[in-house]
Amino acid sequence: MEQDPTPAPAEQASTVGTTVVVVGAGLSGLIAARELMRNGIDVIVLEAADRVGGRAMSETTALGSRVDLGGQWIGHDHHRIAALASELGLTQFRMHTGRLPVVIDGHRRLSPAGPSMLLTALLLVGIELLSRIGTRERWNTTTIADWLRRVPGRSPRRLLEVIALTSWTADLDRLSIRSMTKMIRLQGGLATMLSTSGGAQESLLVEGAGALVDKLAAELGPRVRTGHRVTSIVRGDRGVTVATTSGAVLATKVIVTVAPPMARRITHEPALPQARVDVEQNSYMGSVYKAIAVYERPFWRQRHGGEFLVLDKPGRAVFDTTPPDGPGHLCVLVAGPEARSLDSLDGEARREAFLGALVAHVGPEVLAPVSWHEKSWHLDEYVGGGYLALPEPGTAEIISPVSWAPYGDIHWAGTETAGSHAGYLEGAIESGARAAFEVTEALQDPR
Repeated sequence: MEQDPTPAPAEQASTVGTTVVVVGAGLSGLIAARELMRNGIDVIVLEAADRVGGRAMSETTALGSRVDLGGQWIGHDHHRIAALASELGLTQFRMHTGRLPVVIDGHRRLSPAGPSMLLTALLLVGIELLSRIGTRERWNTTTIADWLRRVPGRSPRRLLEVIALTSWTADLDRLSIRSMTKMIRLQGGLATMLSTSGGAQESLLVEGAGALVDKLAAELGPRVRTGHRVTSIVRGDRGVTVATTSGAVLATKVIVTVAPPMARRITHEPALPQARVDVEQNSYMGSVYKAIAVYERPFWRQRHGGEFLVLDKPGRAVFDTTPPDGPGHLCVLVAGPEARSLDSLDGEARREAFLGALVAHVGPEVLAPVSWHEKSWHLDEYVGGGYLALPEPGTAEIISPVSWAPYGDIHWAGTETAGSHAGYLEGAIESGARAAFEVTEALQDPR
């Protein structure tokens, strides 16, 4: 019988039984649930928020286009998400990008061949080499902020700071050099991380990444229950009891897909092993603000293009995310404590501050977007921030990929647990499919 495509609201929840409970209706959780459903296994997805998607979220603009306020990019080797988008009938397109972004420092553009840019490039090469050869133990407590204070020159130091902030969304005094270099290595190197063409920001979806989760949720229908915040997981002889703010569910297996810092809100009986507790207690979500300005057309392409690194505070990265047939989309990212500094401003003040800095480079038209879309992820009650969980200094072992070894009848997923592309939507898909396979195998094995 065809399922109702609308996720069940909170008031429909009650004490029920199922085979598998998936905690979290982000991309990872929805993939896991769909795989289980297709294997003929009863599954219920419990989501604390009143929407699906987790760190993926799309909106429709005043001109009818779709913009992503959360995760959006498809890297050149992100085969899983490309295949899923094709299966679901979505349209992938390559970013419109130049060779290098324009770096704006106050009222001037930094020359790519100038001393500030050359020193920055040299230091980035050094960081890349360090990520390949490894770091000494002392770098586990030395933070990026400590290192930046020793970089000569205000402009190179500030440029490296903005690159680090937008790359990891961390408070730079809370992310160690050792953690940074390990993340660079696991994410394919700096060239891959920072590049559009041939890198991790190569492509987008016309319909938005949010269309992925919307279509997956529609296929799962009433198996997805929003407004159900999980408060405790109790393992007993009769199975696993998952308590929520809207009732309890008795299951045989549970897959927890939410990020470790958010998962620590869930109490466990009996207690989890110390290694997992350490992961949850010694990590935090990054701070990130994202905005998209929408225009009738991408007029900036006839001038200096639409990719910028702005060093004025708050430091920000600007991308041209315009779909092939328009309209024009300019995407702005601000991260770390500088993202939190925006919280006291209203939307109009933020818009004027961001777009005003671009007038001299792309023209006064930039001040009049047709619509403006924004999201401060660190203010999201249920996501907590982005792009992924980060380790506190001195805890470099608590870094993606986080161990996904099952503990009894509890299995782990989420992009932080991905064996490859942890922190990306690609990693979320991998981890969800892997967890579903684990659970399917375990249910078939009588031991």
